[in-house]
Order: sequence, then C-alpha cells, then structure tokens
Amino acid sequence: MQFAPSARATLPVASCRPRLVATRPIARVASLHTAKAAMVPQPLMARPLGLASLPAQQRAKPTSVRVEASSSAAAPAPAPKEGSFLGIPAFTWQKIVPLGIMFFCILFNYTILRDTKDVLVVTAPGSGAEIIPFLKTWVNLPMAIGFTILYTKLANVLNNEQLFYTCIIPFIAFFSAFAFLLYPLRDVLHPTAWATQALAQYGPRFAGPLAIVRNWTFCLFYVMAELWGSVVVSVLFWGFANQITTVDEAKQFYPLFGLGANVALIFSGRAVKWFSQIRASLPPGVDGWGYSLKGMMGMVSAFGLVIVAVFYYLNRTVVPRVQDAIPKRAKKKKEPMSVGESFAFLAKSAYIRNLATLVVAYGISINLVEVTWKSKIKQQFPNPNEYSAFMGDFSTATGAVTFTMMLVSRWIFSRFGWGMAALITPTVLLITGVVFFALVLFSTPLTPMLAGLGMTPLFAAVLVGAAQNIFSKSSKYSLFDPCKEMAYIPLDDETKTKGKAAIDVICNPLGKSGGALIQQFMIIGFGSLAASTPYLGIILLVIVAGWIAAAKDLDWRFSAQQTEAAEAKLELARSDARAAQEAKDSSA
Repeated sequence: MQFAPSARATLPVASCRPRLVATRPIARVASLHTAKAAMVPQPLMARPLGLASLPAQQRAKPTSVRVEASSSAAAPAPAPKEGSFLGIPAFTWQKIVPLGIMFFCILFNYTILRDTKDVLVVTAPGSGAEIIPFLKTWVNLPMAIGFTILYTKLANVLNNEQLFYTCIIPFIAFFSAFAFLLYPLRDVLHPTAWATQALAQYGPRFAGPLAIVRNWTFCLFYVMAELWGSVVVSVLFWGFANQITTVDEAKQFYPLFGLGANVALIFSGRAVKWFSQIRASLPPGVDGWGYSLKGMMGMVSAFGLVIVAVFYYLNRTVVPRVQDAIPKRAKKKKEPMSVGESFAFLAKSAYIRNLATLVVAYGISINLVEVTWKSKIKQQFPNPNEYSAFMGDFSTATGAVTFTMMLVSRWIFSRFGWGMAALITPTVLLITGVVFFALVLFSTPLTPMLAGLGMTPLFAAVLVGAAQNIFSKSSKYSLFDPCKEMAYIPLDDETKTKGKAAIDVICNPLGKSGGALIQQFMIIGFGSLAASTPYLGIILLVIVAGWIAAAKDLDWRFSAQQTEAAEAKLELARSDARAAQEAKDSSA
C-alpha cells in the first residue's frame, strides 16, 4: 500500500547523488508532519500517542530534512516530470477513472440483481416476504461462511489477479445460466407437487422452509445476488482499490466513486422499470418474466465482462508501477495461516472487531425495518409487474439521493473528519427507523389524517418505509462504505485481505441473519410482527448505541494507525538519506 510522503523534500531537476542536510535536531518530525496526512484532523476520542504525550519541555524542536544534489558524483538522469490534470497527477487519473468504471458496472449489476431477487422470491408460488428471514438465516449465511473459508484457502495459493478472476467469473456464468437454462426449466426442477403435499401435512408454520425447497432455483438466485454485493462489491472491488490507492487519494476520491455508481443506480432502476412495462404489454400466454430475465441477465453478463476487462487493464498498466513504488524491505518468509488460525488472528485485533461491529450492526438495523416494509409492498402491489415497477422507481430515487449525498460527503470528510462521517449513518437509520415503526404501530389513530391526504395507512407505510430505506442506504453508500474502506488502508496486506473477507462476506450476512432471527423469535413469542413492533424499536435503539460506541473507538485507532504508518514512512526516508550521505562521505 502506498502512503503520501510526509517529509518535506526538494529535489532539483538535475539530481545526482543526494546529500542530507539536517538543520535542527531530529526528534518530532513524525508528529508534526503526519498531522496533515492523517485522515482526521483530530479524532473524536483523543488518545495519547508516542512523543505527542511527552511534556512540552522534553520535546525537541521541530526539524526539516532537505535533500540536495551533489554535482560531484554522476547519477542516472531523472525521469521526466509527470503531467497533471486539474492539479491531480496523471497517474492518479490512470487509477481513478478505470476504478470508477468498474464501480459503475458493479453497482449497475447489483441494482438489477437486488430488485430481481426480491420479485422472484416474494411473488413465487407458495411464497411471500416471510421467506426472506429464513433465506438469510438458513441459506445465505451458511453459503457466505462457506465462501469465506474457500476464499481464505484460495488466497494462500493464488495471487490477487488470479483470485479476482476465480471469484467473479462463476457469478457471471451463473446469472447467464439462470436466465437461459434454469428459469425455463423451473417446472421440471421445482418439486411443486411434493411441497404442496408437505404443506397440507405439516401446516402453515412450515410454509417458509417449504417455500425455499419448492422454489429452490429462485432461492439460489437470491443468495447469489446477495453474495454479489458482499463478494464482488466489498471484497473484490474495494480490496483491489485499497491496494493501488494512497490514503490521500482515498480521502479525495472514494466518496466520488459513488457518484458514477449512483448514476448506474438511476439507469439500472430505469432499466428494471422498462422491462416491467414490456412484460405488461406482452400478449397473453407469453412468459413475460422469462423474456425480461433474459434481457436483464444479458446486461448483467455484458457489464460483468467489462469489469473483467478493466481489471485486466489495470493489472497491466497500473499495478506494476504501484508495486515498484512500494519500498522493498526484507521480510521473513512465513507459512500461510490455516482458516482457523486466520480467524483467531483476526479475532485478537480490536481494530478488526470494531469494523465487524459496524458491519453487523448495520445489517441488523436495516433488516429490522426492511422485511416489514417488503411485506407491506406485497400487500400494496400483489402483481409482479407492479411490484417490479415500484422497485425500479425506488432504485432510481435511491440513486438520485445518494448522488447528492456523495457531493456533500466530500465536504463532510474535509470539514469534520472520518469520525463524524462514520456517525452519520447510524444516526440517520435510527431516526428514520423510529418514524417507520411509529407509523406502523399507530396506523389506526392516524387513519383519518391519512385519509385527508388521500392515502391509506398501508400506502403511507410503503412510502415511509421507502423513504427510510432511501435515506439509510444513501448515507451508507456515501459515508459508511467509504469510511469502512478507508479504515482498511493502513493495515498490513494479510490483515487487510483476510480481514475484509471475514468482515464483508461473513459479518454482512451475519448482520442480516441476526435481524431475521430477532424477528422470528419476536413473531413466535408475541404472535405477530405487529405485536412485536415496540420491542423491535427498543432493540433498534440498543443496536445503534453499540454501533456508535464501536465507531468512536475505531476513530482514534484509525488515527493511531495513520500516525504509525506515516512515521514509518518518514523513518525510511531518513534511513535512505543517511545511507546516501554515508556513501558520499566514503567516496570523498
């Protein structure tokens, strides 16, 4: 990983062998010059670090290190100065623009997959929104754990480029096969008769698990679409971006990645609605879902190939230069850790535990609201075409709001820092969640007022739930995700790779499954989702409180990691300068 240089250095154009000139005692350079390089000007929870905690009289005066050229010794001609555009080096643009294209394509696909998976499982025969908690708990979570174990093993034997191709190509192949093979053969593959008999024998309490078996190809699509968000977005893309960007570049451009991504969100939402309208206009007897699935999965496959092509380009043009710029240090060769050792290693890190808490808390909090909201959508829009069209409008609105939030997020990061940006998402989710639960809980007293506005309580709940999801997800995409990804940058390569796999692939579905389990226990204990609504609101308060505490603790730890990394970089520069001075003295 690269780090922006902290030491002040000037190199003449015709540089030869460097000569170190120290004008003052060297003591507190790191503390002074890492302040600007740190992601936050001041952490929300200040902790004493290194020399900064010494009494003022014990601190040496600041120093500056200047590297000058000596014309008495021959040296290779310097490389030509690299150009810039809008004050940003051309090499930075060479990284950022392709990464933006990759993110655009990944989020375009994810929006189509997310909207399609919900319509498939909620409107499937013998199914409904009640199937989602069972899917997330008993299917999605085990598959996520299995993928993480496999990913950890592959990371020990494959390089980063091979690992990327090995993970993303099966996704592209599956989504193509689903539209052109699995869905057309659904009547042959689905055990509809057996599931109907089992439901009559065992009763409606087993409707959820039986619906999973009855529509197993749809459920497999649901899980693969969920894993696309965890694996391709979080692990593959952000892991690769963290490897080739510096902290300063991440601070400036990570929030802006979402701008292009949310343009994709708007376009993909329009695409979903367009296909919904095509289904509605088809003559009777024509399989509208089969027609639209082929079109949408065709787009998903095409954009997936674009992602692979851009990644291939970056590995041929950018990655070699990034690797050459990393200081070469002697490293001990160690055996790769096993899966159990990897998880034990990660569990010992308070830094990783805080990151995991953030991800799990978000998953639980959003799931406590989302399942109830989707059940209201099905009641309001029982027709699959109407349901899909509404989800297309929802995705477009989410993209537009998130686009605006992305513009604001740059100002938030620069003005208030990492810590404050990390606290906005839990605050927004808490406020909007309380409003949604209040509307569901007090729908009867509010009926006359809503009737005056021309709305039923059901439609009002659908709209308020949509607003809750839009604002929560826009703050997640514009602030929560960039904060999380920036926090990985100062970590070493092994912690970064395996920590991301464990957090993003396991903790993300673990949070969603945790929310689903809470709802299942509440429904069993109180008899209905409506009866458990007040208790779900209390649980939401507790979860968000833990989320905020973990974000505050991670804030100062992130600042400490930034300081340590900058000090190590500066110390390396000093060592190089001393070696150059010694070489000059010995040749004199």
